[in-house]
Amino acid sequence: MLRKLIEAGADVFRLNMSHARHDWCREIVPRIRAISEEVGRTVGVLFDLQGPSIRTGDVEEKIALAKGDRVEFRVEGAAPQIEKSTTVNYPGLMSDVSEGDELTVDNGELLMKIEKTSEDRIVCEALTFGEMGSRRHINLPGVRLNLPALTEKDHADIKVAAECQTDYIAGSFVRDACHVRELRETQKAAGGNAQIVSKLEDQEAMKNLDDIIQESDVIMVARGDLGIEVHVEELPIIQRKIIKRCHQIGRRVIVATHMLESMIDSPTPTRAEVTDVSNAVYEETDAIMLSGETTVGKYPVRCVELMDRVARRIERSRGLGYGGEAILNTEKQKTIKAAVGLADSLSGALLLVFTVSGKTAHRAALLRPMSEIFAFTPEGGTCQTLTLSRGVKSFQISFSEPPRETISTAVELLRTHHGIAQGTPLVVVSDILHQDHAVDSILLVHA
Repeated sequence: MLRKLIEAGADVFRLNMSHARHDWCREIVPRIRAISEEVGRTVGVLFDLQGPSIRTGDVEEKIALAKGDRVEFRVEGAAPQIEKSTTVNYPGLMSDVSEGDELTVDNGELLMKIEKTSEDRIVCEALTFGEMGSRRHINLPGVRLNLPALTEKDHADIKVAAECQTDYIAGSFVRDACHVRELRETQKAAGGNAQIVSKLEDQEAMKNLDDIIQESDVIMVARGDLGIEVHVEELPIIQRKIIKRCHQIGRRVIVATHMLESMIDSPTPTRAEVTDVSNAVYEETDAIMLSGETTVGKYPVRCVELMDRVARRIERSRGLGYGGEAILNTEKQKTIKAAVGLADSLSGALLLVFTVSGKTAHRAALLRPMSEIFAFTPEGGTCQTLTLSRGVKSFQISFSEPPRETISTAVELLRTHHGIAQGTPLVVVSDILHQDHAVDSILLVHA
């Protein structure tokens, strides 16, 4: 199945640490790496931390709820006082909430109102019917929670992520830039060097949007919790605002959650879902993400294939043009823009980037050239961190002296393995074309 998903177009595999066991992570990451190498497509690995989320405890059987039922949430160790009762993993909940606050469970599947609070429990009235299972996520829209940036579980998961040399670590419920810095410093102390993905999931994050974007490598529009924390009619506007601001500041962005939710059980998506995916691509997001569709869903490969088809079709009709609003402060950024402009002005031209760190390729991708970007680097790790950059195909090759030999090697690789026709114009952008010092350079060659 991993092989099929990679062949269908998956670029990154997300490991959800809310559910993943450490031994399983240690087993699955090397398998992903090995299959990726066999298939000949570089894919990345993302550890998605649970973060300071509030979750229900374990229940032997799902708790059936009818409208008007009373439900109790209590701290660990406290005895139940009513029939429909479960624990919560956050003992500070009782002091953070007030009577009359609304509470939702399982991404809004169950709605409740808090009737009574005490030191060790709260009692809620169910406003809707449904079933409540184990470890379901609790949201409290508009309530300021005094949760830490990283939990004990997150610290343990970060150590495993460093051990597995993951490419990305996603911080859940990031509320300000300090949270991003804490995550980055913690994973470096654990021996990791992953890029940091900040998940925007509540109103407080939106208040600190620019600071969070500046401090992060990648932003995720985590629409599950975000759609509960804000008025739902505001969500499309917020999504577009985040994507646009990421383009302007120069950070990659992922749109996630409920993209093809119906395909968990159905072989075909709803037309609204297809439109939702296409809108995210039209808004020029860097990546679109599947969750339950490829974990517990019946049609994981069909989901990836469909997303790939929709993305390719929408990209042919171009997007909103946010790449043109990028703020360019340095000569290097302006050189990259000039290279993209040159490639776009030449019929059939391709863009080639030679980079060690990957930053030049990232910046080129953010400008949304019409051409695919072929990135060449001597670092295998750089290839993996380019998997979230839109339209980038990366290759690990040795860099030679003189630099023209490196370019010739890259061109021959494209001719031999990627069917690049002889005579195709190739716009080369690099900062490593000179032996004694780095010079930002643009070079026009032909295949």
